[in-house]
Amino acid sequence: MRSLIIYFSRADENYAVGYIDKGNTEIVAEFVQELTGADLFRVEPAVPYAADYKTCIEEAKQRIGNAPIREKLTDISAYDTVYIMSPVYWGTFAPEMETALTGLDFSGKTVRVISTHEGSGLGRMVSDVKRLCRGADVDSKGLAIKGSEARSAKNQVAAWL
Repeated sequence: MRSLIIYFSRADENYAVGYIDKGNTEIVAEFVQELTGADLFRVEPAVPYAADYKTCIEEAKQRIGNAPIREKLTDISAYDTVYIMSPVYWGTFAPEMETALTGLDFSGKTVRVISTHEGSGLGRMVSDVKRLCRGADVDSKGLAIKGSEARSAKNQVAAWL
């Protein structure tokens, strides 16, 4: 069985963490990759977000429903399991994730959801992933990791997997 991690992550200023060189979701995605051997696909915005947190979240709000990305996957047929990972922005995944997931064929795939957050948990991520990943078996028990605890979450990720 082959696995793929599709994730969005952002460095710079993060809520409750301060300025960081590597985004919290990227840290957790690397744990999942190390523990499963999954391939990684990083979703990147066509226009980078501002470095400061407050401006970033306002920009994210403006991008809901229209968030262009640098590169889009077109075929995930080689994978059985897909991990969808993102920080929580406005109650769900980053807007770029919707762009990345739209149009992919998730028929017969197992999809697992992981969020990083500072109090939102999974938000609406699982239900929004179910809406976008038609035909997939979406695990309703996603994993929510506090961003401020991401660097020490490897055991938590291993237990969930």
